[in-house]
Amino acid sequence: MNENGSSVVLALRDLRKSYREANGHVLDVIRISRFEVSAGEQVALVGESGSGKSTLLNLIAGILLPDLGEIVVSGTDITKLSEAKRDRFRAANIGYVFQSFNLLQGFTALENVLLGQMFAGGNSSADRAVQLLETVGLGRRLQHKPRALSVGEQQRVAIARALVNAPSLVLADEPTGSLDAKNGVIVLELLKKICADNQHTLLVVTHDPQVIESFQKVVRLEELT
Repeated sequence: MNENGSSVVLALRDLRKSYREANGHVLDVIRISRFEVSAGEQVALVGESGSGKSTLLNLIAGILLPDLGEIVVSGTDITKLSEAKRDRFRAANIGYVFQSFNLLQGFTALENVLLGQMFAGGNSSADRAVQLLETVGLGRRLQHKPRALSVGEQQRVAIARALVNAPSLVLADEPTGSLDAKNGVIVLELLKKICADNQHTLLVVTHDPQVIESFQKVVRLEELT
């Protein structure tokens, strides 16, 4: 629980991540003293390009490990899990919407979403996958492969895949970055609505002013040190 009595879905404490450059210099990328996101919140985390936003999302998702600190998602400190357990935990509890979509080109829209279920270790449910694709407006495009879909449609498939396991936390890395302005607005509002309707907590990292303006809660990365 946080100080307002709400359950905390994401808590970062004394988080540090650095990289050693070729010349031996150590570059601090992430330095966060404390950051929390409560259940059901929709938060825009703002930072300039190169400020470490994508690195932070990869830390929260357990794709990367920090040098120091805690990353607690739905009560589990994922830094204490093995790589295999982190992968399973991510698939079951964290939805990740990538800027570049990360769809498998040889699979249809439906198959891409079904694969998201398989990675969580559960049985694939075509009904759930179809329902989500219909919700994002792709009910007639289930059997189309990514190359036959527009950029906006590919991002909608990525959203459906991220949400198929009903994750407690949804991460989105510049979700409108590969879209034109019109499709960006449509896709972002769609993502926010589905998360709100299903009580998914949403954390979006962005430097897009249009995206920032659409969120009631905005946190700047540099203020978390």
